[in-house]
Amino acid sequence: MRENVIIIGGGFGGLVTGALLAKEGVSVTVFEKNIIPGGGLQCFQRRGYNFETGMHILGGMREGGTVNKIFTHLGIMDKIRLVDTDKHCMDTLHYFSDGKTYTIAEGKEGFVESFAREFPDEKENLTSYINAMYALSEEIDMYHLRHSTRNMFTHSEEFLMAADLFIAKYIKNPKLRDILAYMNPMYCGIAGHTPAYIHALLNILYINGPSRMIGGSQQIADSLVQVIEENNGKVYTGNPVTHIEVADREIRYITARDGKEYRADRYISAVHPCHLFKLLSEGAFPRSYISRLESIPNSYSAFTVFIALKEKTLPYINHTCYCQDDYGLTWEYSNQSTVWPHGFMYMTPPATGDDKYARTLIITTPMHFDMTSRWEDTKTGHRGKEYEEWKMECAGKLIDKTERVIPGLKESIKHIYTASPLTIRDYYNSKQGSMYGFLKDCEQMTLSQVPIYTKIKNLLLTGQNISLHGICGVPLTSINTAEAILGENTIIDRMNKQQ
Repeated sequence: MRENVIIIGGGFGGLVTGALLAKEGVSVTVFEKNIIPGGGLQCFQRRGYNFETGMHILGGMREGGTVNKIFTHLGIMDKIRLVDTDKHCMDTLHYFSDGKTYTIAEGKEGFVESFAREFPDEKENLTSYINAMYALSEEIDMYHLRHSTRNMFTHSEEFLMAADLFIAKYIKNPKLRDILAYMNPMYCGIAGHTPAYIHALLNILYINGPSRMIGGSQQIADSLVQVIEENNGKVYTGNPVTHIEVADREIRYITARDGKEYRADRYISAVHPCHLFKLLSEGAFPRSYISRLESIPNSYSAFTVFIALKEKTLPYINHTCYCQDDYGLTWEYSNQSTVWPHGFMYMTPPATGDDKYARTLIITTPMHFDMTSRWEDTKTGHRGKEYEEWKMECAGKLIDKTERVIPGLKESIKHIYTASPLTIRDYYNSKQGSMYGFLKDCEQMTLSQVPIYTKIKNLLLTGQNISLHGICGVPLTSINTAEAILGENTIIDRMNKQQ
């Protein structure tokens, strides 16, 4: 008989894990709270415009990339429409304080040259720095889809060094140190706490060449659902799990919104662990385990403005644009006492793949959940006039700043939509609207490590809270979770044989 698995949560992690298992003959059933599956892959439509909610920039999708290999194994790579960003300008970084814009090219040589032009005395240091980042990535076997040979505490000294200290070890110029941390909002970088390996992996993904989704990232979620269903699995949307019955450290069944009970041999939770606790029978986990996970700090949230543009008013920009008020603020997004917003990024997602003009513009910036706490007991669509006015005020601040780098932007705007930390909390089922799940802290790595195995015998964990987040990190965790059922290195070996 085929093993039967129920997956709680149809976000990116749940769908990749489900697709990996279904492809291997496991009977998979996924329960997703939202009508649209995919979590951060979700797109929404308003007045004929399509907007992405989370996965705007994708690393690892080029040929030979880790995500490309995983998606090829699942048979979905050729179903995804992509466009590569400009080779000589994958990103720009603008500082309002001096009006300086840095253009950042892809590739190791391009990346070094991008900054060596402005900081020629640092060229040799830049080369050492980028080589050190790639060396850190070599310490992570799973990132390269290799058999794992080490644990967290058998790595080099630099691996768990704080990212800001790692940069400072190689780079002398304070301005350049700040510039090289420009991707901090992509992983909630915090000085003295974010491990160097997180900084290295995220940067390398994009240095190797970023891509964008033509028409939105929902197509990844839809393709994963198709893999599950083509292998006789089921994905129930709009039907969240409401209760998990546990007895003698084993799940007996789950109850969904439809009132039915569902049983399986194994269960996988792809939701935030702190939300999982609310679904379980009393006493399912030791209080000490619950307290430990609830004490782990979560990454900050975000505020996003989605703009529908008037036709042929804004040229399409084939790279991501980062803006910062001044130097020295890159590590300050976690500091709630700083003026909001002191930095943001904006992008024009591709609609056709041959875009001359942008159809939409997305502006997003980190935001702490505390800024929305006065409405935390409200529901989507019922938060009141004060909340709507506050959102428009926040949107206005971001648009005003973006207007400084895109003159005439306001006259190009047709419609505006917004998302706050409350939106992220409610749609992603993420604690306090956390964008990247639990924080990884090099000062407390044992606290921030959550194993895929649990004290409930037939329950495993997956998703961005367990290991790495993002387009690459989540599928790697999904492989670990799936192999806990299929056998160690089962999927890794199969993928490597296909290369």
